[in-house]
Amino acid sequence: MAARRLLLGRIVDVLAWSRIQFGFTITFHYLFPQLTMGLALLIVLMKALALSTGRAEWNDLARFWARVFGLAFAVGVVTGIPLEFQFGTNWARFSGQTGGVIGFTLALEGMFAFFAESAFLGLFLFGEKRLGPRMHFFAAVMVFLGSWLSGYFIIVTNSFMQHPVGYTVGAGGQFVLTDVVAYLFNPWAAWEYFHTMCAAVVTATFAVNAVAAYWALTHVFSSHARDALRLGVTVGLAACVLQVFPTGDQSGKLVADHQPVALAAMEGKFEGSERADLAIFGQPNLAERRLENPVVVPRVLSFLAYGSFGATVRGLDDFPRDAWPDNIELLYFAYHVMAGLGTLFLALLIVAAVLLRRMRLLERRGVLWALLLAFPFPFIATTAGWMVTELGRQPWVVYGLLRTSDATSPTVATGDVVFSTLGFMGLYFVVGVSFLALLAKTVGRGPVALSPAPVEGV
Repeated sequence: MAARRLLLGRIVDVLAWSRIQFGFTITFHYLFPQLTMGLALLIVLMKALALSTGRAEWNDLARFWARVFGLAFAVGVVTGIPLEFQFGTNWARFSGQTGGVIGFTLALEGMFAFFAESAFLGLFLFGEKRLGPRMHFFAAVMVFLGSWLSGYFIIVTNSFMQHPVGYTVGAGGQFVLTDVVAYLFNPWAAWEYFHTMCAAVVTATFAVNAVAAYWALTHVFSSHARDALRLGVTVGLAACVLQVFPTGDQSGKLVADHQPVALAAMEGKFEGSERADLAIFGQPNLAERRLENPVVVPRVLSFLAYGSFGATVRGLDDFPRDAWPDNIELLYFAYHVMAGLGTLFLALLIVAAVLLRRMRLLERRGVLWALLLAFPFPFIATTAGWMVTELGRQPWVVYGLLRTSDATSPTVATGDVVFSTLGFMGLYFVVGVSFLALLAKTVGRGPVALSPAPVEGV
């Protein structure tokens, strides 16, 4: 009995540290792909506007943000490599059982999407003079397609973990891919993908708006600042609206249908009820199984979850305790941080869009300061959103099929995971500081300094 308790304690320690390591490394890594995926679309729009208007400012902006894209892309590659190794080192049982399914999309992402993105990024960054305006625009489009296709393959992989489809379980317990179409077009993947891409565009537009606001406040590159704000505010507002509806709405309905216990935890709802209220805020008390100091909107949760104000929403008490997400407080607050910040983003961009339409945005220093200081918050909101997705799936690594506690590597010692986690933290700190220094240097140079020669006419 004592040996069994010792073994169980060791597994728990390894599991906890493996989750900490993967959570830290993937959170840090995703700071960069969300920026590059959003910038990929904006760079295409900048190049399209350069072709259609013939204005040099749009080409200057495209070159400038392509340099930022290149920096973020390089750091994203470096920080993404450890994630691949962790599948084998820390999560061997997960890889052994699911590799026959998720290996398909991970291979597609690496061999096709990532290859196309990186190859055409090199052409876009260094081949403008040889390619000419139209082929340079084509290179930007291919970078965009490669970036967004790469994102889709990763989302399909994650969606299998959230809502597994297109598989059978073989004799040895391994999952076998049997329906490629069902797997690639998982209904969970479609809405998760569009929601994620909208978030990436919001992140990129806030970065563009922040830099443009800085230029406007310091009275440098005024023409570029005006154009960048026009594009960033317009595209950002559209992405924020789509983030709420339909992508956010449909994502929430998928959780209600397929992971109702996660919905209950996200809302801090312990008792099921008809005509369920939406909790704007409150503090979940697990010991007493209630939400303290709630601020609620009557009946709205029933409508948002199931499309009817009279629908029944189940609470945590309707499910076995071992089926609950294992960190309900963090899940609850991450969800409300994500939703709250998304509402603030929408409000800020509506104000900026109204001023932009009236041609008074550059005169309102308060709004420009708000746009400048707001740029870190989309990264926080996106991180919180992914925490909601991953914490809500617990205690399953593949929902309903494979528990997280059964997915670790049985021969890896806790000390090994702790040591490598501390090493990653130190390495990523150096990488992060280096990225910020290079980014500051790029922003300080501005867009005009990146134009070595006059732009050819179109």
